[in-house]
Amino acid sequence: MYRKVEQAPSPAEDFDLPFGGKLAADNRWVQLAQLIPWSEFEAEYAQNFETEVGPPAKSFRLALGSLIIKEKLGISDRETVEQIRENPYLQYFIGQLSYSNEVPFDPSLLVHFRQRISAELVNKVNGEVVRRLREIGSADGEKKNQSAEIEPPKNQGKLIIDATCAPADISYPTDLKLLNQARQHTEKIVDVLYEPLKEKILKKPRTYRQIARKDYLKVAKQRRPSRQQKRKAIKKQLQYLKKNLSHIAQLIESGATLESLSKKQYKMLLVVSEVYRQQLELFKNNKQSIEHRIVSLSQPQIRPIVRGKAGQPVEFGAKLSASSFEGYVFLDRISWDNFNESGDFKAQVEAYRNLTGSYPESVHVDRIYRTRENRAWCKERGIRISGPHDGRPPANVSPEKKKQALEDEKIRSSIEGKFGQGKRRFSLALVMAKLPNTSRTAIAITFLVMNLSTGLKRFLCVFLCLFAKTTLVSRLVIIKNYHSTYESQQKLIRASA
Repeated sequence: MYRKVEQAPSPAEDFDLPFGGKLAADNRWVQLAQLIPWSEFEAEYAQNFETEVGPPAKSFRLALGSLIIKEKLGISDRETVEQIRENPYLQYFIGQLSYSNEVPFDPSLLVHFRQRISAELVNKVNGEVVRRLREIGSADGEKKNQSAEIEPPKNQGKLIIDATCAPADISYPTDLKLLNQARQHTEKIVDVLYEPLKEKILKKPRTYRQIARKDYLKVAKQRRPSRQQKRKAIKKQLQYLKKNLSHIAQLIESGATLESLSKKQYKMLLVVSEVYRQQLELFKNNKQSIEHRIVSLSQPQIRPIVRGKAGQPVEFGAKLSASSFEGYVFLDRISWDNFNESGDFKAQVEAYRNLTGSYPESVHVDRIYRTRENRAWCKERGIRISGPHDGRPPANVSPEKKKQALEDEKIRSSIEGKFGQGKRRFSLALVMAKLPNTSRTAIAITFLVMNLSTGLKRFLCVFLCLFAKTTLVSRLVIIKNYHSTYESQQKLIRASA
């Protein structure tokens, strides 16, 4: 059951502190609480719960605020709960009205928060936050809106588009290691299915687990095993796995039920069966790749993403299509399969138009986006796309075009800086969530926190500029008053003389 709570952030001065004093209004968590539209998306979050059944659920502000705290501080679920317990500013950020020394919730609830708050909902919050930040940053926002009603909006702004990969927390996969793990899981499943049939089947199916492990370690411990040794070891593991799967089928025919397996074991059995099919096809046909290849038993949604980078030619995780303008970054698409990012070009430009009210003046992309279709689409809308034209390059390039190309590349590289910020400062370099939906939410939260950090820095810059301007004006007034006082004193001295 979900009870609607008033999510409008109350003033920091109203937060009750038992030991006296007040929260500082210029604290970063107080300022962030004012930026996030808590109440606008509460109804969508409440759809995850029944209206009148069950205990009251945690509020949307507490759920989303806890995920933001975890990502911004770069800490674990347990440490997040402890930090909230110790810090009154964090308690104010998640919507509490007074300080409490008790644990706000169990750390395991953060997993449920990531399941209930989808990546689509986080992206909506991200778009609304950026819209608010842009309205605050533009002093003449109302004038622009009034002029937009009279005249059609002109192309303005620079949009940057690129794609990257968010690696998942898995060990580097090899065919031999994957088959060995699959064999071990089938041995446990055989033990569980045989347990209720002990009296009916006196002889337990033989799995050769000790021999199979020795065969695996014989090759896995070698520094550089030959290709022939690897194929021989893979063939043996395939035979052991095939025998275990046939034992499972025989036990089911003898009366064992899949209900005796846990939900995790049943899911693992399905994954292992698919891994056996894929690895057998790769072995028979002597191939290196197969469609929808599974590289992790615990996270079967992960696929190898070939990126062609110098350091890591292949990454294992989700592929992201993102866009950026005015220092803000947006997550446009998440996919576990590799895809051609040029197909998202039009949708990303239209998303920019929906957010800003006009098409961009220029779009800065790399070579893969510069297709004929995308170029023609941009030409119809008066959008300049960066990069050279198709065909043979001209013999003589004017200095103006060289300068324009250099400026375009500098602008385009800013999104690479955003990817670096997400991977070095935040958790985009290694996504620790295991489930597909929780991984999507964790990635989307990273983009939201990056935009909140950008907005917070700009607020600080505006505050410092206003402070410096005020200080300068006050100094000028003091100097002016001093000069006027000095001149009046000199007049009095002359008159008395």
